[in-house]
This record gives sequence, structure tokens and C-alpha cells, in this order.
Amino acid sequence: MMTDIPRPDTDKASGISEPDSRLDTSFDLSGYLEAKREILESHLRKIIGRLDSTRELARAMEYSLMAGGKRLRPILAMASAEAVGGDFRLALPAACAIEMIHTYSLIHDDLPAMDNDDLRRGIPTCHRAFSQATAVLAGDALLTHAFSLLGDPWEIFNPSPEKSVLLELVAKISQAAGPLGMVEGQMMDMKAPSITKAWESSYPDENICPDGERLSILKELHALKTGRMISVSVEAGAISAGCSAKQMELLSLYSVNIGLAFQVTDDILNVEGDPAVMGKAAGSDALNRKLTFPALMGLGASREFARDLIQGAISSLDTFKGRADPLKAIAQYILRRNR
Repeated sequence: MMTDIPRPDTDKASGISEPDSRLDTSFDLSGYLEAKREILESHLRKIIGRLDSTRELARAMEYSLMAGGKRLRPILAMASAEAVGGDFRLALPAACAIEMIHTYSLIHDDLPAMDNDDLRRGIPTCHRAFSQATAVLAGDALLTHAFSLLGDPWEIFNPSPEKSVLLELVAKISQAAGPLGMVEGQMMDMKAPSITKAWESSYPDENICPDGERLSILKELHALKTGRMISVSVEAGAISAGCSAKQMELLSLYSVNIGLAFQVTDDILNVEGDPAVMGKAAGSDALNRKLTFPALMGLGASREFARDLIQGAISSLDTFKGRADPLKAIAQYILRRNR
């Protein structure tokens, strides 16, 4: 159960302001997330259940995909479909595909050649539970199977989008996940320690390069690594439900803002989060000399930056009225999450 979502008035120490007045604070976000999560996971089980569970590859895929987690990206897709007045079930093929792609990225991100993490979602990472080779292949399999699912969703999903819409979704999601999106962002993240060292050599007196340059690179990195898959989650849900061009424009603005805010809060949690709550280690960013918002801006300014991004996201949804309450509430949750 997703019961650890903080109430809007509990985050006094962080300096984050009260919820935006345009959000209906009576909205039951916890119940909404749990209901959508159950629907999502029932479909993920159907997808994995079609594989041969006696094979190690299938077991490793299931181990990571069904390990829980926030399921934020697929729920954003379903909420976006509802915001444009559509049936959230039309977003389920894209939602499941996106969660499979997200899980693949986590499996690879945890590998010794990348972040070298031992825990993910409160359990041993895939390469610890199985082997490095199996983890690589499980990630590969989830990525490719996600697009197979989008190409032929009808046996699992009813209703499903039209074929022309599915083709558009394949193009959008593959662009967001590939060398123009998440993968390039991950590459930039891996290179960040060497970039930091170069800055320190170039600016020995201040031990930093000009803040504008650093912040620009940091925003680009996370717009690609984290932001693109969050943005495409919102966009995919709207596309699946037949959104208008104006609706897409406003939802894209929302998604860009929450995507960056998500990473800012992730950076903050890596500094001061509780590993027992997060299900992964804290402090690894500093240990690995990663470029982060708290390292550049400080914790207080990072919190304020995240707050401004979330306020911008909520403002972009004003014309959707009550249909966008789930998206507004998710934006507030991103600001106050503890894992």
C-alpha cells in the first residue's frame, strides 16, 4: 500500500510552501494511486505470466518488474488520459510499456559499471539476486518486450488505441528512452565526475566554474535522464485518449516542470533521505562525485527551486478543472515524497 504520502501541511522543516489553492485538497491521492497501481500491476502480471517462469531470464524480469515501487510514470499516463476526458484504460498499453522500460533502466543503472548499487525497491538489485550477465539481459528483454507489447496489445488490453495511435506511441516512447533522451542523459550522468574534475582544474581559486554553466549542464542532464520518460508518460496517456493540440501543449508544460522537480527532490533525498524508507542507499551522489542540485545550489535553494517548478506545473492545468485533480495532487506528492 502507498500509505507513506505526507499530508500537505507536514513538511514545515523543508521551507516548502502550503499546497496551491487551485488543488482540491479533499482529493484522495493515496486511494487514487493504490487503485491505479492495482490495475497496472494486474496487467503487468498478465504480461510476465506469458513467459516461461522456469527460465532464469523470465524470473529475473519478474523479480525486478514486480518488486513494487511508486509506479509514478504509468499512473501519470492514466491520469493524463482522464485529464483530457478519455478512458484511462486506453493508456494502459503505454503505461505498462513505460514501466517495463523504466524497470530496465533501473536494472542497468544499478550495475557495477554504472552506480553499483546493492538495493533497489527495498530488495537486492537484480545483479545481486542473480548475476551481472543475467541483469543485463533481463534489462534488455524488458526494453524490447515493451515495444513488442505496444505493437500487439489486443490479447491483453481491452480497449486499446487504434493502430495509428500505437505507431505514434512507439515513436514517442522510443525517442524519449533512447539516444535523444534517457540513455544520453545517463551517459552525461556517468561523465559528470570527470566534468567536475575538469571544472576544478579550470577554476582552482573558486573550485567551481560559473554557476550558470554548471546549472545549464545539470538541467540538460536531468531533462534527458529523468525528465524525458516522465514527460512522455504524460504525453502518451493524452495521445492514447485522443487529446487536442492545446491540451497537449499544456500537459507538456506540466510534464517538463514535474520531470525536473522529480530529479531535484531525488537529489535532496540522496542527501537527507532515510534508506529504510527509500529502499536504497543515501549519500551515494556525494560519494561518486555526481553533479546534483544540492551540491550546486544548496539544500534550501534546491527545495525552493522544486517548489517553483511544481507551482508552474499546477498553473498549467487550470483550464482542465476537476479532471486534472489527480495530476495536480501527484505534482504536490513529488514535492513532498520521502522515497
